[in-house]
Amino acid sequence: MTSSAPTPTTPQNGEPGKTTLGVAAIGYAFMGKAHSNAWRNVASYFDVPAFEQKVLVGRDAEQVAEAAARYGWSESATDWRQVIERDDIHIVDICAPGWMHAEIAIAALEAGKHVLVEKPLANTLAEAEAMTDAARAARARGIQSMIGFNYRRVPALALAKELIAEGRLGTVRHVRAAYLQDWLVDADSPMTWRLNKETAGSGALGDIASHAIDQVLFLLGDTVTEVSGRLHTFVDSRPGADGPEQVTVDDAAWATLTLASGAVASVEVSRMATGKKNSLTMEIYGDKGSLLFDLESINELGFMDATVPVREQGFRRILVNEPDHPYMDAWWPQGHVIGWEHTFTHEIRDFLVAIDAGTPPSPSFEEGLAVQQVLAAIEESADAKSAIIQVAGH
Repeated sequence: MTSSAPTPTTPQNGEPGKTTLGVAAIGYAFMGKAHSNAWRNVASYFDVPAFEQKVLVGRDAEQVAEAAARYGWSESATDWRQVIERDDIHIVDICAPGWMHAEIAIAALEAGKHVLVEKPLANTLAEAEAMTDAARAARARGIQSMIGFNYRRVPALALAKELIAEGRLGTVRHVRAAYLQDWLVDADSPMTWRLNKETAGSGALGDIASHAIDQVLFLLGDTVTEVSGRLHTFVDSRPGADGPEQVTVDDAAWATLTLASGAVASVEVSRMATGKKNSLTMEIYGDKGSLLFDLESINELGFMDATVPVREQGFRRILVNEPDHPYMDAWWPQGHVIGWEHTFTHEIRDFLVAIDAGTPPSPSFEEGLAVQQVLAAIEESADAKSAIIQVAGH
């Protein structure tokens, strides 16, 4: 059974003819907390349609109730299936682990709910394809969906995309993308669901390489045609509740991506990079200029203009805090920096505006599937001793 988008009503204190959108978030841990913060704050800074934080869903009744009260949700629940059937729920925000994404997203879309889902889209390519099919069918009924690649909403990276689209770099030839963390350096760090292939799908590859690959595609407006990759697990056993448990995902991954434009991108990700806490670096090199970005300096973009005389060339630091920069007119005076959490506020803002306008938001499930296809090709290449693998669809 499928449902269409909700019929407009005239809510109390709302705009006549507009639905006050009821929101349900599924998951209250790391991502649930980040998304809840965005839902709680977005209307204070951006002009968005009326919505209500209706219900936060989690498996532990006591813990989810405490989280709901703390994060600004009106109520809590433990059964997401019942929640998505409610008439007062119009948006489902999926912050649960990847192994749950496909079942929840497909059910919510078929129930006529707009869906935002955290990255990566799913744990397997088959699940991602099924989700994309469901999203496409729902879109025909006026139901929108989006995948949460929040780094697209970093103002400095949004500015980088504008500069590339304006031709300031000329022809992009080479991209280096690295996402490095060190939270697993200690071999005695305990086992978590993120280190089990059944629940996580993959390790650093799906968790953080998905971000790096999406940035390559986003910034260049390009597609990947073939890959060569390698995966490695440095610590293959970690302390569990009942003794040592086998780690069944990768700790680090490397890949070379060939793009349809002819550009080549190198991607490196690791959870074992001592001293790197959350460093997503992007280096984009064109024949007329280059760009540098590091998430650990989130408000800055390095730009080198190779069209000026050689005696004037060199990377200059752009502090991306001006009202003319993407998203920044909603925040503080120039020079007053914003942080990681603001990317989710921007994401929720864009999703709500798209729903209100009836236009498909980006990144779509199709864009999420494109990243998933690259991830699958990297895994296939790693299994084949770094053989060159054609990406699905190319």
